[in-house]
Amino acid sequence: MSLDQIRALVADDLRDLDRCIAGSLDSDVMLVNQVARHIVSGGGKRLRPLLVLLAARACGYEAGAHVQAAAIVEFIHTATLLHDDVVDGSDLRRGRDTANAVFGNEASVLVGDFLYSRAFQMMVRIGEMRLMEVMAHATNVIAEGEVLQLMNCNDPDTDEERYFAVIRNKTAKLFEAGARVAGILAGADATAEAALADYGMRLGVAFQLVDDALDYGGATAEMGKNMGDDLAEGKPTLPLIHAMREGSAVQRATIRRAIEQGGLEELDTIRDAIESTGSLHYTARLAREQAEAAVNSLAALPESPFRDALASLARIAVERTA
Repeated sequence: MSLDQIRALVADDLRDLDRCIAGSLDSDVMLVNQVARHIVSGGGKRLRPLLVLLAARACGYEAGAHVQAAAIVEFIHTATLLHDDVVDGSDLRRGRDTANAVFGNEASVLVGDFLYSRAFQMMVRIGEMRLMEVMAHATNVIAEGEVLQLMNCNDPDTDEERYFAVIRNKTAKLFEAGARVAGILAGADATAEAALADYGMRLGVAFQLVDDALDYGGATAEMGKNMGDDLAEGKPTLPLIHAMREGSAVQRATIRRAIEQGGLEELDTIRDAIESTGSLHYTARLAREQAEAAVNSLAALPESPFRDALASLARIAVERTA
């Protein structure tokens, strides 16, 4: 299935999701509305809420709380983006100026806090304790992932184990939580719920691996962000880790220096090192392996167009160029 075909399967749910998001953003404080709408309306694939909708339907869910759950996941994700852009000093996201570039760091951080708290208000309205437990735990783990990433910044000795700990916590945990919550709402049995959680975690890891590869192998116009942002921030992502392991002494020294100091002065040299060591191919291979493992997890669910759509979503996530 194409992404358009996947979306068509849950078209009514997506329309309800748009209405839910718009209604839930309302605040008496004008600046909150402006900042929140700037980033929420800024496009993006909305893979996380789409995952929630598809997973719930794949489990036979027919009520409406999955739409609110999808909005909750999107709000938590959006809050992390607002905070990330401040921490990273980013000025471009999804092809637009970041909220902090437009409204300032202070407003971005505070509106991120608003979105977190609004998400938890919405959880209370759903009234499902296990949902709140899963999302509260996920939010805490995401914050830990952010701190782990901060600790790895400018550290060229970061290895694959530390790198994967970051992406599992910072990125994949929300995919996992969204898929698990869908199963909880649908009353799925323990086997199906665990399968959904495994699917979400593996999909999230694959998604981040591709993201990190695109930082060196994509194009700014397609990605909607500046190429080399990770290098400029001194983030030792997998393409760099692999290139240091497989490269020459000169290449290792160049990459180490770039991670320690940040900046893009040697971006072209480092991209050549990444290319010559096959580091993008290595990263892409691991992403494909995770995506296929995610697809295999879906065997625990009953056959349906929604299960097929989840499988297609995993493959689309690793085939994308932006």
